[in-house]
Amino acid sequence: MRGNNSPHRRWWTIGAPRAGRPPTGSAGGGTTPADPPLIAPPRRSVPPPRFFTVHLGFTAAGAADARDAAVAYAEALSLLRPELALGAAALSPADAWHRAERLFCGAVGPDGERCVDVTDHPGFHHGPGPGGLGWGDGDS
Repeated sequence: MRGNNSPHRRWWTIGAPRAGRPPTGSAGGGTTPADPPLIAPPRRSVPPPRFFTVHLGFTAAGAADARDAAVAYAEALSLLRPELALGAAALSPADAWHRAERLFCGAVGPDGERCVDVTDHPGFHHGPGPGGLGWGDGDS
């Protein structure tokens, strides 16, 4: 072997000047804006946010009372935290999550908004917020 002059070997010396550049610091320290960062960005992209479900347990006298309470809880939470997906709210018996029923209509309107009225409501569909857009066939 003649020496360490491999064409694939990179020589990095902290604080030493590179060809055509001024020294990077006084006592082997600083960097200039042209130097590469010491920590590379992650190779994998950041995964998109995922949906998660919270299960709240409560007691009720019957299915109708449970549905009314669940709608009230979901609407109250959506007022406190607007980022909650109100249309995804569902109700199921505590021992049978596979029998979950949607609480809200969720019909898609002409501008892409979803109906926030309870499931099987009569009349027009309504968009979120006070005075939300109404659409549909109405009372016919």
